[in-house]
Amino acid sequence: MMVWVKLLTSALIIASVTELAKKFPLYGGIIAALPLISLLSIFWLTVQGETVKQIQTFTMGVIMGLPATIVLLVVVYMMIKHSFPFVLSLVVGMIAWGVFLGIQKMLFEHFNIQL
Repeated sequence: MMVWVKLLTSALIIASVTELAKKFPLYGGIIAALPLISLLSIFWLTVQGETVKQIQTFTMGVIMGLPATIVLLVVVYMMIKHSFPFVLSLVVGMIAWGVFLGIQKMLFEHFNIQL
């Protein structure tokens, strides 16, 4: 039952944001940039009774993923701006995301940073 509630809630939020983005692309983008998925995930993890440590680790994962996500979005934006096909822009953006995460991991290991 809980899975269906989570699916419906998430679907309604995504549908609402995309409908708003059709009429007001800038505002739709700003709302899409809100940490809605992260906050919803934290909410559902709490409701499901996950430990504070698990939620804390999840939150750190979100923080760790932010720089790579910014890289992905910048790459997709720049490629679309320069008239590259949408699918190619997404693929290259996802590759840049993965490469950035790999570099970030190597740097953290090199400097012995543990989060």
